[in-house]
Amino acid sequence: MKQRYIGLAICIGFVFNALQAVAQLGYTDEMTLENDTLHKRVEVAFRTMDKQDLLGGVSVIDVEEMTEKAYTTYSLNFVENLIGGVNGNIWGMDEYLVVIDGMVRDANNVLPTEIQQITVLKGPAAVVLYGSRAAKGVIQITTKRGKIGDPSIRVRANSGIHTPKSFPKYLGSAEYMTLYNEARVNDNLDPSFSIEDIYRTASGDNPYRYPDLDMYSSDYLRKAYNRSEAIAEISGGNQRVKYYTTTGYYRENSLLKVGNSKDNYTSRMFVRGNLDVNVTDFLKVQADANVTFYDSYTARGDWWSNAATLRPNRVAPLIPLSYLEENDIPSWNTINTSNNLIDGQYFLGGTQLNPTNPIADSYAAGDDKFVSRQFQFNTRFDLNLRSLLEGLHMRAKYGIDYASTYNQGYSNEYASFAPVWTNYAGSDMIASVTQYGTDRKSGNENISNSAYRYTYNMAAQFDYTRTFDSDHNVFAMFVANAWQRQQSGQYHRLTNVNLGLQASYNFQQKYYVDFSSALPYSAKLPEGNRLGFSPTITLGWRPVKEDFFGDSAFDDLMLTASAGIVNQDMDITADGNEMGYFIYKSILQRGGWYSWADLGGEAATEFQRGENPNMTFVKRKEVNLGLRGSLWNQLLTFDVNYFAGKMDGDLARVNSLYPIYFTQVGYPTSSIIPFVNYNVDDRSGFDFSLYLNKKVSEVDLTFGVNGMYSSSKAAKRDESYEFDYQTRIGQPLNALWGLQNLGFFNDQADIDASPEQQFGETRPGDIKYKDQNGDGIIDSNDEVFLGRWDTPFRLGLNFTAKWRQFTFFAMADGFYGGNGMKDNSYYWVRSDNKYSEIVRNRWTEETKDTATYPRLTTTNGANNFRSSDFWMYDSDRLNLSQVQLTYDIPETALQGTFVKGISLYVSGYNLLTISKERKHFEMNVGSAPQTRFYNFGVRGTF
Repeated sequence: MKQRYIGLAICIGFVFNALQAVAQLGYTDEMTLENDTLHKRVEVAFRTMDKQDLLGGVSVIDVEEMTEKAYTTYSLNFVENLIGGVNGNIWGMDEYLVVIDGMVRDANNVLPTEIQQITVLKGPAAVVLYGSRAAKGVIQITTKRGKIGDPSIRVRANSGIHTPKSFPKYLGSAEYMTLYNEARVNDNLDPSFSIEDIYRTASGDNPYRYPDLDMYSSDYLRKAYNRSEAIAEISGGNQRVKYYTTTGYYRENSLLKVGNSKDNYTSRMFVRGNLDVNVTDFLKVQADANVTFYDSYTARGDWWSNAATLRPNRVAPLIPLSYLEENDIPSWNTINTSNNLIDGQYFLGGTQLNPTNPIADSYAAGDDKFVSRQFQFNTRFDLNLRSLLEGLHMRAKYGIDYASTYNQGYSNEYASFAPVWTNYAGSDMIASVTQYGTDRKSGNENISNSAYRYTYNMAAQFDYTRTFDSDHNVFAMFVANAWQRQQSGQYHRLTNVNLGLQASYNFQQKYYVDFSSALPYSAKLPEGNRLGFSPTITLGWRPVKEDFFGDSAFDDLMLTASAGIVNQDMDITADGNEMGYFIYKSILQRGGWYSWADLGGEAATEFQRGENPNMTFVKRKEVNLGLRGSLWNQLLTFDVNYFAGKMDGDLARVNSLYPIYFTQVGYPTSSIIPFVNYNVDDRSGFDFSLYLNKKVSEVDLTFGVNGMYSSSKAAKRDESYEFDYQTRIGQPLNALWGLQNLGFFNDQADIDASPEQQFGETRPGDIKYKDQNGDGIIDSNDEVFLGRWDTPFRLGLNFTAKWRQFTFFAMADGFYGGNGMKDNSYYWVRSDNKYSEIVRNRWTEETKDTATYPRLTTTNGANNFRSSDFWMYDSDRLNLSQVQLTYDIPETALQGTFVKGISLYVSGYNLLTISKERKHFEMNVGSAPQTRFYNFGVRGTF
């Protein structure tokens, strides 16, 4: 299979190089530069239009221009910063659709260097033509295409280093053992570790007998690791054929340097080719292809997960052979059976409780390589029907994507050895060893986790564009759109099918009206309800063209108002049925429980849900207002949008609509209540994009401020809360709910005088909670709204300064108004967890007045480790995301050479976080650390 894909990539490169040669041979006398107005064209749903004619709810980024001053590795890195309205979602919704060259695809399979433009479609009128699956917004990516002109070769090379921001800080063995003893005493248990063992461990005289394992040590981790990349682009063309092809490769290693993990790497190679052919003066054809090879090799074992859980005193992973007595024949015989004597000096340590460990895994457990192969092809035909009607076109496109993934590698078993220590004449020696496990290598390469994904895209349309009397601009389009995705392990295919109709008119680019609509079809719904109607209407007005506006400071000013209803089936899902098919059907199953005694163990028949033949689409209902323009000869440009709407008809099983006997409680549970369209969510907010452009002496300055504020609240729910303060109606969808803490219990008298807490035994040093309802008991009825875990306000700042051949660019991202919970294992230290440095501030009798952490416990700590404002933090922060300095070598220095331009640049990424919770935001627990990336790059044009 690998050879087949490599051959395919070679063929693609050969085809486009051949086309380049063809283009050079013909029509050279007609070569001209393309009109500059092309740069003002914007790709929107199924059409390209002038930027000045965009109505509200659409933003655009010129990625090709951005990559000249800001190198980045991910296609969407600029989106949230350079425009307003995107914060991991579009206008506060989730699951936006990504469309690349008109095809539904993944954003991570196209690089910024391949992209011409990104358009973000936010409002209902902007997305409706794409159908149901686009109801929550669309990010539309347009890749580069060939341009009329001489062949151009662009080469870019980058190399940089990743350095870790921070590591979690855990206690060493001696301190852990001391505090674990304290935890046991707190629970009225005997200490686990003797004072002598703790002393010996703290001394560090023999870390093999008294282990003190630090998996973040420089013994195992590099200070930095490299990422390098090279990309080449070739483009050109003439009036008949235009071509663009690019290929590239990157490779990145990892922080780990122990055993086979020192060879860990991730690599990606790709080839893309885009071809435009004017077959005749009325027929144009496009053909695009892309192939991607992605590999990620690792030594077996989960290093970072173990680093967060493996206690430091549990095992010495490598033990020197020198601790074995020369005459201890039985021990030597046992050790010599191992195939894994490391560097001839160490054997693999283990215990009965930990027969394996991540260091030994890196040497002996084998390896694993994740393999991903993607092939994408699409073609488009544009037929000019002016012989029938001036301005009429028929267009059709088809695309097919195939992706396959699998893991391959060797999985080995290995023996580890637990030494029994003794002391001779004051020196520690190994008296004997116990073997756990055996060395076993099958020699067979394992292929596992095979998966595939097919995606088909099809669309056909008639569109009509005409200008009458130089004033009346008319556009109309009828489109049929469909795409379908099939994945391994899923019986049903994910499908989007719709018809679309658009009719637009503007008078002198001054008054605008647009009607866009869709007829989505969904097989998730019962027959009779599978076809929906999604209408939108948009009005626009450019007052600067009015006579009364006169000679004002405005270069341009555009006001828009839009309203629409978009039917979607994205939220037609239920627990255990994420694809969402047949949820309207009842489920009657046999075998949910079994009888006994006289019934002889017969299986029962029970309902899991009832039928709803009236289930229909969930509806996005929304109104948008937009204002954009510029002032004082582009000194200031602005784009502001307000949105208010609701998501109406989310599915729920509504108990209040049905008699109580529709549900059987207790064992066995059974219900004939169906899913119905019931829940309603309200959503509102605004986005903004402001740019200041000013030339000061020889320096061109640009400063951008972009952002969004959004609020999403539950407007309608079926609830039965006893207390009003627990209602979800009117509260944010991403709400944090929990108990309010009142500090720690100081003593038993404090516990006796307080409401009874129903979360297990309570002792001094445990967290005390507020009794919200005054019933004298602390339980789930005392949970209240604490905050929202998302960030409602998103801010993007960017700055560009250009002086002669130097260009400086900086980008920062702000997040405000949200909260979070410190609820991972680093903070919730209980039972036999690894102890982080956070426990040093624990409650004890001596520290009761200054403690910031509850008492230690070896139990599950159910009273303390639960959702409450004790663990809540403010998530406000500002990240310095990217800084780059570029130097363009003067053209005069390159005269007389085949080189048209060379640029050198240095850049840094994820450099700084400004927040009172900076340490928390920069720390990963159970996964590879966050890094800062420092890069040097060179770009050349030939």
